[in-house]
Amino acid sequence: MFQIDPMSHVPVYEQIIEQVERFILTQILPPGSQIPSVRSVSVTNSVNPRTILKAYNELDSRGLIQSVPGKGYFVCADAPQRLLEKGRARMQELSKLLTELAMTGVTKEEICACVETVFANGEATPEAAQKEGESR
Repeated sequence: MFQIDPMSHVPVYEQIIEQVERFILTQILPPGSQIPSVRSVSVTNSVNPRTILKAYNELDSRGLIQSVPGKGYFVCADAPQRLLEKGRARMQELSKLLTELAMTGVTKEEICACVETVFANGEATPEAAQKEGESR
């Protein structure tokens, strides 16, 4: 399920967190579904179990997954809503970036064209993210 790039500058635990979030948003991991065990991810990807546990604990602290003793980790019922709220909160970052771009001389038309390109290519849709997840 997970595609870990050991040569990436992104730490392995962050790669796992990002992929679980994407899988939740694209319904590959719907609410209530069980995520792969620490042991299976460790064996499949040759990653230290402590690294996987670090990612799972962070996801748990964010309220996206929960541990059920003796059974494993499961996606929380409100995980998609929490991720939606996180995305909306990032709009402030986008506003700041857009202000910086405008100050450097990037035109509104150039920014709009970039946004249109992303959406036209299907890169910004849950379906595109799901296809990417399935190809992994």
